[in-house]
Amino acid sequence: MEHTLKVALAQISPVWLDRKATLKKVEASISEAAKENAELIVFGEGLVPGYPFWLALTGGAEWNTTINKELHAHYVSNAITIEKGDLNSVCALAKDHKIAVYLGIIERPLDRGGHSIYASLVYINEYGKIQSVHRKLQPTYDERLTWSPGDGHGLQVHPLKQFTVGGLNCWENWMPLPRTALYGQGENLHIAVWPGSDHNTKDISRFIARESRSFVISVSSLMNKNDFPDSTPHLNRIIENSPEILANGGSCIAGPDGEWITEPVLHKEGLIYETLDFNRVLEERQNFDPVGHYSRPDVTKLIVNRERQTTVEIK
Repeated sequence: MEHTLKVALAQISPVWLDRKATLKKVEASISEAAKENAELIVFGEGLVPGYPFWLALTGGAEWNTTINKELHAHYVSNAITIEKGDLNSVCALAKDHKIAVYLGIIERPLDRGGHSIYASLVYINEYGKIQSVHRKLQPTYDERLTWSPGDGHGLQVHPLKQFTVGGLNCWENWMPLPRTALYGQGENLHIAVWPGSDHNTKDISRFIARESRSFVISVSSLMNKNDFPDSTPHLNRIIENSPEILANGGSCIAGPDGEWITEPVLHKEGLIYETLDFNRVLEERQNFDPVGHYSRPDVTKLIVNRERQTTVEIK
């Protein structure tokens, strides 16, 4: 059954700003999905260790304040450094269960000095190998106060049975050129990861599916006011301004015709399963293919720089 793929959408909340505890939830979800014979599992944007909700709740743009410095330091301390093996246990589970994983992390990479952080989307194949790490090209609005802008190195696609998978973080999905970069490499299963809420997923998921004639999986996290751990620095200030619901989910799947396969799921923590049929991609490409028969590369063409950017090059 090379033309079918069983997928799991992990709509879960993080143990907020706690790397180790959130990774345990990720690992439990992978094991649960494997028991249901899922072949791909997807987690939301920046799930490990969580989205920087405090920025909108504590005056995050104020200069040289203790609260902003201490929360940022706590965030960086709980970020993922891949080079130090922080994802080794996840990779081992993927290999053991022969399940591919798309995981949203806050990355603290050594190739950029080890102090700045990036919203990164990691693809681990069914053999437990990290195949790409896509650092979000442009953090959105207040995210720029804590996340750094990434580069094009992670604009890659990967074979998974008959499918070709690729992914983008949150509002990157609204950027037409990064989408095209993936389409041009043969993407037909698009992964869109979000911090949460159907106001992000309900329109763009169907739009990308219809534009690309691909399957689109959108996965969001959950976050409620009572999910902030007691160990959070300046918790009282955060709680004081927090709404009851910060992220309501909205994970969903759109088919290559732009219609729902799974409509946005709200306020429900757990795994959402669906089996996708690759033949539907071929059916919908019959009348439209944005980088194939319905394109004019002699008139318009995209150039992509996939070089990993670094400040120091040691020769």
